[in-house]
Amino acid sequence: GGNRPYPFAGVPQGHHHISHHRNQKESLDKLAKIDRWHTTQFAYFLERLKSVKEGEGTLLDNCMVVYGAGISDGNEHSHANLPTILAGRAGGTITPGRHLKVDNVPMTNLHTAMLDRMGVPVERFGDSTSKLTAIA
Repeated sequence: GGNRPYPFAGVPQGHHHISHHRNQKESLDKLAKIDRWHTTQFAYFLERLKSVKEGEGTLLDNCMVVYGAGISDGNEHSHANLPTILAGRAGGTITPGRHLKVDNVPMTNLHTAMLDRMGVPVERFGDSTSKLTAIA
């Protein structure tokens, strides 16, 4: 709900305000600039994790990093089909480099699967219905 401006990304207006874009091209273009800035920062972070040697692999090989949003469309306040990236191999328990489309599944199903991989098995978490097995 913050209204942070992104002047360093070429968007001096507040993010929350322009997220109610009403399908106006100017607002959508500004949102794209903000998204591009965030994904560039995320890519930089992943490269840094990949550059750290750890055991036989890298820090990125041995961790899980989730990147995404709590709303898929700010204009509609939609919380369905959230665009999410899960990076890393979690010590070899996740197969990276795939695009998975998982419809009508609570995000917390991903969280329960991640907790399982961290040695914290839980039956349920929030509104989870099961562990998301597609990430293996």
